[in-house]
Amino acid sequence: MKKAIDKGLVHVNGQKATTAKLLHGGEVITLFEDANLLKKPRITLNLNVIYEDDSLAIIHKPAGILVSGNKRFTIENALPFNLKKSNLIDALEHPQAIHRLDYPTSGLLLIGKTVSSTIQLNKLFEQKKIKKIYHAIIIGKPDKKQDTIQTAIDTKPACSEFEVLDFQASARFEFLSLVQLSPKTGRTHQLRIHMASIGHPILGDKRYGKEDLILKGKGLYLHASGLAFNHPKTGKRLSIQTSLPKKFLKIFKSK
Repeated sequence: MKKAIDKGLVHVNGQKATTAKLLHGGEVITLFEDANLLKKPRITLNLNVIYEDDSLAIIHKPAGILVSGNKRFTIENALPFNLKKSNLIDALEHPQAIHRLDYPTSGLLLIGKTVSSTIQLNKLFEQKKIKKIYHAIIIGKPDKKQDTIQTAIDTKPACSEFEVLDFQASARFEFLSLVQLSPKTGRTHQLRIHMASIGHPILGDKRYGKEDLILKGKGLYLHASGLAFNHPKTGKRLSIQTSLPKKFLKIFKSK
């Protein structure tokens, strides 16, 4: 709202408002649309739509693409070409991603198609009522098959759970392990930071990996593989899973 006021998009009784304006009751407040936002670019990018209805959608985000931002080539700019326009009264002209996946991360991305569903889905995230599951290949073999990591990130509490599903010997890395990850908080780069903090960085992580063990040219081996939550409109439980990327299966062929 402050940004809208600073842009002159909020009027009180027909006059441009400032953040210092005091309201006493009975005023007419008008909020104008930002013409620059209405000109949001659209790009042609074929996305795999896993689930869709009038309220929301779940798409597969390819690795190497930004979810949103000032760049032209983003997932959000491609959504209008890939999703059906909602028939609900509060349909969004530009569907919005409810959460973020890192640029190098692939997997399931939740999208809001209406104003009300976007607000409700954001609340579910804030209340930690949306379960997210990731799979990753990490360097090394953890001592414990299951564990919880609670290392703070930027002085803020952070919690992640992991389970080792399989491991195998590697000539270069000694061992590689396939793990299932479940973030209990939503800090930036949380899973990458947490796995690196216990000495088992995610394979291909150029930022948090060990300098002499960086796998180049294959990308990050981190995949958002599952989402589960109650539908904001129907209340029905939605549980969506996706298969592992091909590059994972080249290392762990039986999975």
